[in-house]
Parts: sequence; C-alpha cells; structure tokens
Amino acid sequence: MIIEPVDCVVKAPVSLQIGDSIRPGVYVIDINFPNGQAVKIQEIQFKNYYTAFLTVRVLKMEDPGHDSTVKWVTALRDLQLMPNPHSEAGSQDYFAVHKHQMLVEMNDVSTIRLILRQPSAAWLNFTIDEIKIYKCLKEESEIDVPNWLSNLTPVEESSDLQGLPDPENVSSSIQQMWALTEIMQSNRTTVSIGRFDVKGCYEINLLSYS
Repeated sequence: MIIEPVDCVVKAPVSLQIGDSIRPGVYVIDINFPNGQAVKIQEIQFKNYYTAFLTVRVLKMEDPGHDSTVKWVTALRDLQLMPNPHSEAGSQDYFAVHKHQMLVEMNDVSTIRLILRQPSAAWLNFTIDEIKIYKCLKEESEIDVPNWLSNLTPVEESSDLQGLPDPENVSSSIQQMWALTEIMQSNRTTVSIGRFDVKGCYEINLLSYS
C-alpha cells in the first residue's frame, strides 16, 4: 500500500468550552483539508508536548454519493501518551496512530478534531506539535496498468509467430540431441593413441632419423 502526507490546515489549540464555561485541562485542535476534500486516513503522526491523553473525532461523510450526510464520530478514545501525567515520561515523545487503531473506518474524512487532556496541574501548557496526516493513495490492486501492457497480444494469437516451428517439437528435438551427446561422452575411450604406433608396434617407415 502506498501512502503520502496530505496538505492540511492545523488550527491553533483552543480551550474546550461547554456552554459559557471553559473546561480546564482540555484543549481542542481542528485539522481541515483544502478545498473541503474528504480523504482516507492512513496514519496520524505527531510529537507530544505534555499531553496525557488524546481523543480523536472525525467529521466523515456517511453513504457518499446518494443522499450523503456528514457526522461527527469518535475514532479514538483517551489514548494514553504519558504513563503518569505527573511525571516527565512520554511528555515529548513522537507518536504514530495507525488506522487499524481507530474505532471506525477512516474513509471520507473531511475534518479531524484532536482533543487533548492533561489532568495534572503540574503542567500549565500542553499541546502536540509537528502534526502530519498521511492518506492512502491506492491499494496495490488498484494501481493503473499501462496501456501498452494491457494491450499485449497472447502468444497463441500473435501473427508475428506464424511460420515458426512448434515450440514443443523444438524442445523434444533438443532433448534427444542432449541425450545422444551424453551417450557419446560416456562411451568415449580414455586411452591415448600414439602418433607412430600401429597395434602396439612402431611402423619403421614412419620413424625419421636425424
């Protein structure tokens, strides 16, 4: 599967407000995609800054196409980023949240809402930085096949091969030649023949004197 980062607009964190009151220890970050496009999310990457818990909500299109509607749904609930909110562990680590960790399918997402929570009063400021959204491009099975490859003619239908010998007959002949070669090599004598000897004796007329 192929993934790449998608252009997005990450808004500044704001305090969560319920009615006329602001809820302490909770910030909200909204992420929008340009031109109102809806994308299929593969992964969310970020660097933590003293956030203890993360909840992800997404605005996604239900039944895209005919009579489609948009709806807010919770994709991830209270992911623990710091083992202990009162200590430094995990406070500035990098994280990646994959789509398989989500509670819903991450298809046709138009807005992502990150809800940051820090119950400890030890940290006055907290957020997450370096946010990157990765989207799925295509499944391997959906990759376009070049026209020249899809238009190849099967061997049995190609007119360029007319008049050539049948491949099976050629293969059979080659196998027979190979077998004959093996037989000849196995029966070849290993006794060297002398230059002037005839039946184990030297022919006097073939010898030269200096």
